[in-house]
Amino acid sequence: MALRFTKMHGAGNDFVVVDCRTRPLGLDADAIRRLGDRHFGVGFDQLLTIEASRDPTCAFAYGIWNTDGTTSGQCGNGLRCVARWLARDGALGEGMTRLESPSGPVAVELLAGGGVRANMGEPRFAPSVIPLRVDAETDPYMLDVDGDPVAVGAVSMGNPHAVLEVDAVADAPVAALGPRIEHAAAFPNHCNVGFAEVLARDAIRLRVWERGVGETLACGSGACAAVAVLRRRGRVDADVRVALPGGDLVIHWEGPGHDLWMSGPAAFVFEGEYPV
Repeated sequence: MALRFTKMHGAGNDFVVVDCRTRPLGLDADAIRRLGDRHFGVGFDQLLTIEASRDPTCAFAYGIWNTDGTTSGQCGNGLRCVARWLARDGALGEGMTRLESPSGPVAVELLAGGGVRANMGEPRFAPSVIPLRVDAETDPYMLDVDGDPVAVGAVSMGNPHAVLEVDAVADAPVAALGPRIEHAAAFPNHCNVGFAEVLARDAIRLRVWERGVGETLACGSGACAAVAVLRRRGRVDADVRVALPGGDLVIHWEGPGHDLWMSGPAAFVFEGEYPV
């Protein structure tokens, strides 16, 4: 039996996309890990399933699995790839379309040149929502990370994020500090960790250590989280270009009380079959 899939990427954040609209994925965590292995499987940052929607207000649903077989609540780059996959299949037309993510409805719009614009919802800073174990909401939080104090911003974009401001992302200790913050006791569900360098009020550089994956070339929800934290601090304006190792994303957020919008590319790589 073979699993048919499409390999895609958004700014280098790569995915295996599987059509599960008529039957379930049928893979357990071990099988997902094998499929995601870059030496013995296909390789991906996340596995995306396209499914029938349970929400009558949404056209379709999608699921997200990380390389380690765990599930994720949101994936901005993956969302754009899902939208492009559905458009190529003839199932997504012009205008805004609602899709059901694991964290609730989101809206997408196809752009010229293969891009997608997505409404990622309003960033949520309440510790109980992220979730984050702290005594009170503040910014930044001074967290104990294996005995070391680390200052982070924290926000949920449908999944938990910690954001650190750094002088230069090129020198940021992503591989050393990222996994320690990901598994810090303050984040009961672990977290994604963004290292952000402010270049100007409309531009930042970003590297992201993704929960359950490691450092990736791009992270859509991570770009949203970084801009949300920095915007709330007054460090950036409403429109920000986020330069990631794999490419640029554009984020628009007016501030509290408004939804955040993300625009960026989505590309097809190849089609394949994987024996299961």
